[in-house]
Amino acid sequence: MTRHGAIDLGASGGRVVVAEVGRERLDLTVVHRFANTPVRLPDGLHWDVLGLFRNVLDGLVRAGDVATVGIDSWGVDYGLLDITGALLGNPHHYRDSRTDSVIDKVHGRLPFAELYRLNGLQFLPFNTIYQLAAAEGTLAFASAETLLLVPDLIGFWLTGTVGAEVTNASTTGLLDVCTRQWSIQVLDALGIRSSLLPELRQPGQVLGTLSPDVRDETGLSAGICVVAVGSHDTASAVVGVPMASDRAAYISLGTWGLVGIELDGPVITDASREANFTNEVGVDGRVRYLRNVMGLWLLQESMRGWGREDVAFLLAAAAELPRGAVFDVDDPRLLPPGDMPARIATLVEEAGHPRPNSAVQVVRAIVDSLAAALARTVEDTVRLSGRDVTVVHVVGGGAQNVLLCQLIADGCGRPVIAGPVEATALGNALVQARACGTLRGDLEVLRDLVGRTQQLTRFEPRG
Repeated sequence: MTRHGAIDLGASGGRVVVAEVGRERLDLTVVHRFANTPVRLPDGLHWDVLGLFRNVLDGLVRAGDVATVGIDSWGVDYGLLDITGALLGNPHHYRDSRTDSVIDKVHGRLPFAELYRLNGLQFLPFNTIYQLAAAEGTLAFASAETLLLVPDLIGFWLTGTVGAEVTNASTTGLLDVCTRQWSIQVLDALGIRSSLLPELRQPGQVLGTLSPDVRDETGLSAGICVVAVGSHDTASAVVGVPMASDRAAYISLGTWGLVGIELDGPVITDASREANFTNEVGVDGRVRYLRNVMGLWLLQESMRGWGREDVAFLLAAAAELPRGAVFDVDDPRLLPPGDMPARIATLVEEAGHPRPNSAVQVVRAIVDSLAAALARTVEDTVRLSGRDVTVVHVVGGGAQNVLLCQLIADGCGRPVIAGPVEATALGNALVQARACGTLRGDLEVLRDLVGRTQQLTRFEPRG
């Protein structure tokens, strides 16, 4: 058995988890949990990445000596370093509006149909390629020597080594979906210097050992290695999905709902592009064929707006109501922070339903609308990939939402297996354990261990 430190940075909060892994054992202990709150400055919305790193160090102190450490986070956002390795300002938040004015410019240089053929990514206005177009002409961009995505930036501060882990790199729009290398054609069309992008790393590759400064700060021993995992949090989450066959779909449900299947190669047809499906690299070279749905962000931002924390009470009360109004959860008006309940009420009215007049009614509308969107996306996944699905796995925080899981099963007409909640941290730790030899085998072997050791709940479709 070995102990591993999993650093899991989500869009709304982070945690440091210690995993004890053996051939018949997979136990997690959260040793540090912290908020990830954006900061609005005169030039836009930013991540407090220095605060995140401070919390990472505090979490490693609480973790104690572990065999290895791995880092995962959300995708697309990045920090720029100058020639000395200094950070050129806090990274922008993907919900910042600075990309709104550059979409047409990017597609004027490289039409979206051609872009999709090259990178296989769905259109999201905050993808890294649009952020870089918005940064063009700024002093920071002109001064930058290196671009590091968030988990690679944390890895650099921990070890002093520079690189780009491939699963997160595949979210940028700058990676060729077929060759799994930086796309010179995309870079040239958009005027991005290839020297800005570091060498690619594969999950399981050792970045290096903790730097002397980090060891002094944390009191950890010199031999602890930082291992590249599936550093896009969804890539780690998919490793932690206990899929027993290739006829399973997954929904990684947190701030976002990532709905898809695992394939051996990309699907870059016109129909796939028109349905806004994405092809992202997974662990062991698999393809995460999926679509982003506006997940629990709708509920999180509503709770923040109400100043309430009793989400369990509201969900229980919502379950007593009849099925509510269904609105489009992917409406772009729901993307930025703000008065989410008022926006949802407006969308409900626009859909021809009575305006919700209580927090419980808003919550019921969110749950019904999310379930409908997620179930519909499962059906689209089957249609576009040509692969039938007999079961749907829900992992992440959404696996605890009994009402939502049941409604997804009803909408899909397929059983839903909910859990594990901590799929991302599990997937992160499993790749570390395999890298240091505690576990051996392919993803199916790792997932079998998840299925045998973690609590799962099954929901059968009703009528």
